[in-house]
Amino acid sequence: MVDQPQYLTPEGFAELEKRLGFLTSVRRAEVAERLHQALAEGGDLTENAEYEDAKNEQAFIEGEIQRLEIILNNAEVIEDSGSHDVVAPGSRVTVKEKGSRESEVYQIVGSAEANPGEGRISAGSPLGKALLGAKVRQRVTVQAPDGDIVFTIRKID
Repeated sequence: MVDQPQYLTPEGFAELEKRLGFLTSVRRAEVAERLHQALAEGGDLTENAEYEDAKNEQAFIEGEIQRLEIILNNAEVIEDSGSHDVVAPGSRVTVKEKGSRESEVYQIVGSAEANPGEGRISAGSPLGKALLGAKVRQRVTVQAPDGDIVFTIRKID
């Protein structure tokens, strides 16, 4: 993950920056206060559940801060190139699955922003990889556990 670019929309970049700021300025201080209070209560730290819980939360927050910093440091913000000839990170792609009556719309984003339920798929996902570089009316095949799925690209925005 460190060497790979992390594709982010401008909105996604801003959201991750906001989350990082909240964790570093608010949550870190809250957990530090919890640790301080647990230590002030005294007693055997090996039997202090509040102290253990606060330490676990601190470890989680520090891990999340580190993860977000890596993503943001390797971020490639996706800008609209104006060209809608080929699918690229950031593209909104309308596809129709072979045998289906309905079209589906997906936006190609980085893994940090992927949310298939909202139509945001990772450029590294099987469908994302198949769509990247494809053109309108082109068919792409995605290998799935149940067999190959063929999509036809209807529109690229």
